[in-house]
Order: sequence, then structure tokens, then C-alpha cells
Amino acid sequence: MFDGVTRWWDGFELWLAQQWFPVQFVLVAAVLLPLCVGMAWVIHRGVEAVADRLGRLCRADAAGNGHGVVDEGHGGRPDAVS
Repeated sequence: MFDGVTRWWDGFELWLAQQWFPVQFVLVAAVLLPLCVGMAWVIHRGVEAVADRLGRLCRADAAGNGHGVVDEGHGGRPDAVS
């Protein structure tokens, strides 16, 4: 199975390398741009989810231990600037 994929990839790579540069650029950009945008969106959502979870844990810890008062006037974000 992998031998067939390897042969296909080698053939595609050879075909792409023989194309005129503007054609290469358009084909590579057509694949890489959506892929990079998708990966950036996934990374952004992952970092945002982790930050939200950590923020909730910090607020719950501060409210539960009585060590700090959470100002809910800024949408629940203690780091918000007025």
C-alpha cells in the first residue's frame, strides 16, 4: 500500500517540478493557504479553550479561598481594562 502511495507521490512531485513556475506557485498556494488557515484556526481555538479553562480555574480558586475578589463588571475577566 505504501509503495503505491510513494510511487504516486513521486510521480506527482515530478509532474509539479516540470511545470512552469507560476503554475507551481498557484497549485502550491491553492493547497497550502487553506491548510495554513485551517491549522491557524485550530491552534487559535485550542489556545482559547485552554486559556478559558485556566481563567475559570483561577477565578474559582480566588472566589473559593477568599483570597481575592473577582470583579464581574468586566464580563467575568479579571484582566479586562476599563
